Amino acid sequence: MARGLLTNLIAAVTITAALAGCSEADFTDAEKRTIASMSLSALAPLAPDPTNSFADDPGAAALGATLFFDTGMSRDGNVACGTCHKIDRQFQDDLPRGVGVGETNRRTMPLAGVAHDPFFFWDGRRDSLWSQALVPLENVLEHAGTRTAYAHYLKRRFGERYERIFRPLPDLSTLPASAGPFGTPAEKAAWAGMSDAQREGVDRIFSDIGKAIAAFERSLVHGKTRFDRFADAVAQGRAPSAEDALSTEERQGLRLFIGKANCSTCHTGPRFTDNHFHNTAVPPVAGLPADRGRIAVVDEVLADPFNCVGKFRDGGEEACGELRFMQKSSPELVRAYKTPSLRNVAGRPPYMHAGQFATLEQVVNHYATAPKSVEGESEIHAVALSEGERAALVAFLKTLSD
Repeated sequence: MARGLLTNLIAAVTITAALAGCSEADFTDAEKRTIASMSLSALAPLAPDPTNSFADDPGAAALGATLFFDTGMSRDGNVACGTCHKIDRQFQDDLPRGVGVGETNRRTMPLAGVAHDPFFFWDGRRDSLWSQALVPLENVLEHAGTRTAYAHYLKRRFGERYERIFRPLPDLSTLPASAGPFGTPAEKAAWAGMSDAQREGVDRIFSDIGKAIAAFERSLVHGKTRFDRFADAVAQGRAPSAEDALSTEERQGLRLFIGKANCSTCHTGPRFTDNHFHNTAVPPVAGLPADRGRIAVVDEVLADPFNCVGKFRDGGEEACGELRFMQKSSPELVRAYKTPSLRNVAGRPPYMHAGQFATLEQVVNHYATAPKSVEGESEIHAVALSEGERAALVAFLKTLSD
C-alpha cells in the first residue's frame, strides 16, 4: 500500500514538474509576455461603431441574421451571404475561391472577430463592416442584384420589421423593379433615369441593409482554444492543466512562431493579425485576371459613397481617421493583401487570397523559402528551417483551433 502511494506521489510530482516546464522553464520573460499578448483574454472589448447607429441594436442584428441567410437577397434567388459564409465551416466555404452566381477570384474569408478590422476584403476596399456587406450584393459573380430590387424585396418581405428598427420606408411604387449603378446596361440606364431624391432614398435603404447585416456579424466571435488556456497559464505564472499543456513539438513551434520564423511580425496579438497589407510573394493563379492587391483599390475605397466620410455614415467625421490617414500610394501596396487571422486556421484549407496552397505545410514552406514576387517587392526573407522545425510550426498552428 505504502509503495503504491509513493509511486503515485512520484508520478504526480513528475507530471506537475513537466507541466510547470511547459509554462515557465521553456520560455524567457520576453517570450512569456509575447505569448500572453496573443491570448484571447488579451483581446480588447469590441468598440462601438460610430458610423453605424444600429451596430449593437438587437432588432437590427436579428434582421441582419435573417437577411444573411436569405437566398431572396440575390438575382436568381439561390445565393445568400450564408452560401459562402457557411455557419458550420467557420463562416467560410472550404473552396479555393467563393462561388455565388458565378465563381469569384478570391477565397472566402471567415467572419469570427471580423468587426475588429479597420478595412475589409483581402485588399481592404471597404472601410466599415456595413459598407463591406453591400459589395457582394451587387457583385455580378456573387449575389448580382440591384439596389431597387433589394429595396422592393425588403419592403415586401420585411417592411414592418425594417420600419420598427430604422425609419418609415419611402414610396417605391414608381421606381424600376431592377435598377442600380451596376448590373445590365438597361438596369444602369434605369438608375440614371431616376431623380436624385429617388436614388438617395434607395441608397439609404441599401445602407441600412448593410448596417443590419453588420450588426449580426458583430456577434460572431472566437472561442477559447488550447493555446489560449496555455497562454493564460503562462501569463498567470502557473502550470497549465494536463488537457491544456502544449507538447514538446508544439512548444517548439510556438517559440519558432514568435522568434526565428518571424511569423508574429504580422500575425500578432490576440487575433493573430496586424490588420495590415503585405506583399509576401504569393503566386498568382493561372487563368485568373491580374490581381494587384491593395494598390488597385485605394481610389475605390476613397470614392465609395458608403465610406466613412459619405452621407450615409452615422455620427461625425471624427470617426474617420483610418480612412483619412490610410496609406494611399506606395510601392509596398503592390500585390499586398490583408494579414488573415490564424485562429482556427488548421480547419480551413486551402490558404491565401485565391486558395494557392492546399496545406499548412505548403504555407510554411513558402514562407521559409521566400520566393521573389511576380510584381513589387516581397517583405519576407528566407529562413533556414529543418523539416522538424517546419513540422513544429504546423503542430503549433493546430493549437489555435477552438
